[in-house]
Amino acid sequence: MKKLVLAYSGGLDTSYCAKYLSQEKGYEVHAVSVNTGGFSKAEIAQIEQKALALGASSYTSIDAVSNFYEKVVKYLIFGNVLRNNTYPLSVSAERIVQAIELVDHAKKLGAKYIAHGSTGAGNDQVRFDMIFQIMAPEIEIITPIRDNQLAREEEINYLQQNGIDYSWEKAKYSINKGLWGTSVGGDETLTSHLPLPENAYPNPLEKEIPKELRLTFEKGELVALDGEEDSPVANIEKLSAIASKYAIGRDIHVGDTIIGIKGRVGFEAAAPLIIIKAHHLLEKHTLSKWQQYQKEQLGNFYGMLLHEGNYLDEVMRNIEAFLADTQKNVSGEIFVTLHPYRFELNGITSKHDLMNASFGSYGEVNKGWTADDAKGFIKILSNSGKIANHVNQGND
Repeated sequence: MKKLVLAYSGGLDTSYCAKYLSQEKGYEVHAVSVNTGGFSKAEIAQIEQKALALGASSYTSIDAVSNFYEKVVKYLIFGNVLRNNTYPLSVSAERIVQAIELVDHAKKLGAKYIAHGSTGAGNDQVRFDMIFQIMAPEIEIITPIRDNQLAREEEINYLQQNGIDYSWEKAKYSINKGLWGTSVGGDETLTSHLPLPENAYPNPLEKEIPKELRLTFEKGELVALDGEEDSPVANIEKLSAIASKYAIGRDIHVGDTIIGIKGRVGFEAAAPLIIIKAHHLLEKHTLSKWQQYQKEQLGNFYGMLLHEGNYLDEVMRNIEAFLADTQKNVSGEIFVTLHPYRFELNGITSKHDLMNASFGSYGEVNKGWTADDAKGFIKILSNSGKIANHVNQGND
């Protein structure tokens, strides 16, 4: 039989693919889900049961949470990456790691085919196909939903005709959860003016009494919460559990899709937003102004390339090397207060704090120069402007 690896989530599109490709096309379907933080053990067990019932020869769940952090999330933190100053790339970042894991698995199985359930209307088709084509050009990509332009009703009818009658009722809101946040889509996000209602977000407001937290960073990585050390992944998960009870991190991102149209998506990313903003504050204290300037340019560029599926371009490794090198002195503690729907950054402590009072306090007292030094500095600094103003006097 023709061995095929299917990116399988358990949803309608991939369920159709599993049944159609095994029954109609004669593929030996090996269903694979890649967990980047969105699946519980119970959910994985249900997905496996469905995949095998649909005709898959095997099912594999790949735990890629740590891999996702090490390959992608770490650099999103180092770069303070927020697409359009808003979105922490919650879902788009996951797809890259999922695609890489799928290719690796297909190669291990000796599969000649790899399939996914993307339509022809979104970003994921680009991300998956680019990774597949670059890493394994010899493996043929199969996409039944895209190729046959299938409507949701056609997929449901086919499955029902073949004895698969799960509840395929379309949820009012589509939720994609992962380590680095949750995306939320619905009728409102198809418009340009409607907000998502409170009940669209997965975590309702549960706590209203403010809570203070202490985040500890070591060379740019979150190593402790309130003095309790743990792995960065565990700390992200712990912070998410705490902060989501305050309904923090909700927003709607408006951006340019890879295929050239504008898109709108809601998201809930309590931990990512707190971590990025806290990390950025620490950098303001510990990095030079030129380090911060270059980081802002390259971090934004890194996020754009990642979002558009260009993760395997060698320039990404170059940028990662730069971002990692900037973190040598980004160590210290940030004090945060959680409130309903928002958070405050109260301040930092760090042995690398460049606001060292021994050199003077801004706007107060200087200890490193005299008044004459200041006058001379200002005179030289204004020289180029003085020359230009004299030469061009009278010009409009």
